[in-house]
Amino acid sequence: MRAALDAAAAAAAAGEVPVGAVVIRDGAVIATAANAPRRLHDPTAHAEMLAIRAAAAMLGRERLEDCDLWVTLEPCAMCAGAIAHARIARLYYGAADSKGGAVEHGPRFFAQPTCHHRPEVFAGIGDREAGELLRDFFAARR
Repeated sequence: MRAALDAAAAAAAAGEVPVGAVVIRDGAVIATAANAPRRLHDPTAHAEMLAIRAAAAMLGRERLEDCDLWVTLEPCAMCAGAIAHARIARLYYGAADSKGGAVEHGPRFFAQPTCHHRPEVFAGIGDREAGELLRDFFAARR
């Protein structure tokens, strides 16, 4: 989670919402990404999406069934869909997102009968620091 939190801090420094994501395979980091919708002018450039894309490109395949995703914020519905399609084995996330999250909030994507793949989910890892990054970022903009 440390690498994801560092990526989130880098996103905040660049003026992006502070979310970071890391893909791990066999205990090694194979992709790290930070939120970049503003920088890339791409509404799909969430940290999870960028990390999944980078990991798939690095491995040369679209399925990441032997990989884990660590992200600082509960994934949204778009990212949850990408996690399912990529067949991520385990999802670890920090701060819960009652407004935009889709794992334990909102649509509870992985609990839907139409979801074709459900990763193991571990919530609340690094939630204090991830939450502080988000609160500080938005407080500075108000």
